[in-house]
Amino acid sequence: MRRFAIPGLVSLAAVALLALLVFGVARNTTNTSLDAALAKGIRPMAPAANLPLPILDGKGTEDLADLRGKVVVVNVFASWCVPCAAEASVLERAQRQIAPDGATVLGVTYLDTAPASAQFVKAHGITYPVVRDVDGNFVRAYGTTGVPETYVIDRQGRVWAIRRYEINRGWLESELAPLLAQRS
Repeated sequence: MRRFAIPGLVSLAAVALLALLVFGVARNTTNTSLDAALAKGIRPMAPAANLPLPILDGKGTEDLADLRGKVVVVNVFASWCVPCAAEASVLERAQRQIAPDGATVLGVTYLDTAPASAQFVKAHGITYPVVRDVDGNFVRAYGTTGVPETYVIDRQGRVWAIRRYEINRGWLESELAPLLAQRS
């Protein structure tokens, strides 16, 4: 009996370890449904997530649904993120340029404290609205796994483009140009 027990226990342990590994990998993969749709040329509706989200300064909330009719650049960032700091001036410049065309940048803090986020906003002269994803539902709905990540949403509320790393001025301008050319 003992002759079969040890190999049986080893096999059981190996199966359990493999199951745990598969669960862990599946749990940490990016939700790529938005990415897959865009790759097929489909512009999916932006996830509503858990909105409205509280505005960073504590004065009210912001909801993407309220921004329908505008082009929206959603930027997920954190104060401790070096690439986020590098792209902050690109986003602020874009905000000044696109606001007259019925468009806006919307910052979403992720894995950050409100005071640290507020200091980041002040240090980088950010004037566009910034909200806090307190429970992480917003970023999960978008498949966000890190920072920075940027989503361009058209006037109809569809995801137009995704960048899951630092943006640059050229990329942002090329994605925004066709959307800003269209009037609602």
